[in-house]
Amino acid sequence: MRVWPGNPYPLGAHWNGSGVNFALFSATASRVELCLFDSADQQRETFCIPLSERTDLVWHGHFPDIRPGQLYGFRVYGPYDPKHGHRFNPHKVLLDPYAKVIGRDIRWSDKLFGYRVGDRKSDLSFDERDSAECAPLGMVVDDSFHWGSDRPLKLATPWNKTVIYEAHVKGFSKLNPAVPQHIRGTYAGLASRGSIRHLKKLGITAVELMPVHHKTNDRHLEAADRANYWGYNTLGYFAPDTRYAAADSPQGAVREFKQMVKTLHRHGIEVILDVVYNHTGEGNHLGPTLSLKGIDNASYYRLMPGDNRHYMDYTGCGNTLNAQCPRVLQLIMDSLRYWVNEMHVDGFRFDLCSALARELHAVDQLGAFFDIIHQDPVLARVKLIAEPWDLGEGGYQVGNFPVLWTEWNGKYRDCIRQFWRGDRHAVREFATRLTGSSDLYEHNGRRPYASINFITSHDGFCLEDLVSYNHKHNNANGEHNRDGDNHNQSWNCGVEGATDDPDVLSLRRRQKRNFFATLLLSQGVPMIRGGDEIGHTQRGNNNAYCQDNELSWLNWDFTTEQRELFEFTCDLMAFWKRHPVLQRRSFFQGRQVQGGSARDIHWLTPTGAEMTDADWLGDVRSLAVRLEGDMINETDEQGQPIHGETLLILFSCDHRPVRFTLPTHSRNEFWYPVFDTALPGDLPKRMSEGDNHQLSGRGLVAFELKRIRVPSLTNLVWPKRRRAA
Repeated sequence: MRVWPGNPYPLGAHWNGSGVNFALFSATASRVELCLFDSADQQRETFCIPLSERTDLVWHGHFPDIRPGQLYGFRVYGPYDPKHGHRFNPHKVLLDPYAKVIGRDIRWSDKLFGYRVGDRKSDLSFDERDSAECAPLGMVVDDSFHWGSDRPLKLATPWNKTVIYEAHVKGFSKLNPAVPQHIRGTYAGLASRGSIRHLKKLGITAVELMPVHHKTNDRHLEAADRANYWGYNTLGYFAPDTRYAAADSPQGAVREFKQMVKTLHRHGIEVILDVVYNHTGEGNHLGPTLSLKGIDNASYYRLMPGDNRHYMDYTGCGNTLNAQCPRVLQLIMDSLRYWVNEMHVDGFRFDLCSALARELHAVDQLGAFFDIIHQDPVLARVKLIAEPWDLGEGGYQVGNFPVLWTEWNGKYRDCIRQFWRGDRHAVREFATRLTGSSDLYEHNGRRPYASINFITSHDGFCLEDLVSYNHKHNNANGEHNRDGDNHNQSWNCGVEGATDDPDVLSLRRRQKRNFFATLLLSQGVPMIRGGDEIGHTQRGNNNAYCQDNELSWLNWDFTTEQRELFEFTCDLMAFWKRHPVLQRRSFFQGRQVQGGSARDIHWLTPTGAEMTDADWLGDVRSLAVRLEGDMINETDEQGQPIHGETLLILFSCDHRPVRFTLPTHSRNEFWYPVFDTALPGDLPKRMSEGDNHQLSGRGLVAFELKRIRVPSLTNLVWPKRRRAA
């Protein structure tokens, strides 16, 4: 096996057409060996070759005889001294953190742990058993792919025109009969005609995929015949999970992922990845030694000050990546750029993003993580979404992320749930959330679209369960219902779980329509949890992270009610798209605009009068808002003023019907009701100012202000005058 000195950059295994360059960072290692395997079934490596070159703490070598498809790992030598943060163990074959595909997955065994499992000294002991037969292995990849006219960030849908659909690659199409059976539950299945037909009809502009980075499937879950279905337990930050590929080879997973992105782009759909750079699947001090822990534990992970044996855990998953280390930041940035430049994804949603923003301890908006992204010519152009919290002290940072970032608005989710549940004193905050949460985002120059609005997400109740359960029912997870959030702000409409009570079922259908309508009538970026539009239920499980089965997979065998809900949601989406006033790039002013007499927004009582300060106080449960279509004070891409229709929206979370008096308008206009969540198919055709509209209990109605068409004199056809006899 010929070995040339090679180069310290790029890190990982890089095929250049005439050989493969391997490069691995380790600041403290004393020796690094490259292990080459001929097949995934081998018990030991075929070759074990030292990387003798070391440049700037990077061990490297070029191998002119290696080709794509080669399986490989590393053995890294150094001190095994857990008390000082070092966990080197050359008996463990380690996965390259830059591996672009995982050629062999983990085969759980005690041999994967750096210490003797069961030893009284626990992780302070040293395990000499070899892990070569069960360790995960990387595979050298040929990155070539014919993208055609597709270019990175070619779509670039403006934020204010974006609608996000959160989906799980497997769960979305696994049971869909419109998808060919052999590709269901795969990248190819998500890009199939049947899948795209559904997404296009729904009207979304972007899919946000739950983690597709290759993950660690927890040992305790496998032992219990369960799996880490959600995937928030990353093993490889460059490798698409091969479990979601229909391809018959690991390398095929890379090509299949690229083809999925290319196909979705061709249909105008962006791809956003949910990424987990806050922790890895190696767990705490008792976790396995799979990759970073054995390569350079003290550099890659945040260790407890004064107690380097243990890890800082801001994630609840055992460890936290050390974003203070330049090489860890490089790993994150190299990974992000790879997925944009090589895989053509359009953005990222950062799981537990506050953990990445921590400097010494507190979350720092000026931290190195933000600085390096904001100046990056590639990453500064993608869609950046923060989950603005972690589990550490001061980790809840909704509204505190800098410009360029959008956020999952947890306060929006909570407030909208509280309002439609009928909580007292929710209406004032409801109005703020409806209009883009200016209290959170306007102070530092951010726009309404900084708010990613959502009612439900993968974490917590799905929409069907939000209106069907007061309490979580997670017994199927095997943790005695102790897992999952207890604070759900849900309401079962009178009966816990399944029922055949027609009144309860009718109310639940109305509440689902209320939630969807509120979401799409709010300023900001709407995000729909995949399956909510078809009434998917998890039977009260609000933490189905380990349920890789029919509980999580979407059921495409629709009932009549599910089909009606889907059609209603599609109509709502079309309504949202045709009204510029719902897609504003700036906040409402609530006052006269540019010296004019009109205002861009009016809040009204059920009597039709302007709400006063006193009207916002007390137990207010009903209100109306008028959004002026011609006063949005914005321009289009050509700098022309944007004109749209004025909207009037009536809300009531009161269980009793409420009579609204419609507000004034000009002589040649009238109010046209578009939809009523209580009476979806039975609406009057035209209403005038002063007319009364009876809003059903817990209902929402939207009106458009229409102009009466009066024929001009030039278009009238006059009868011919008869000549005198």
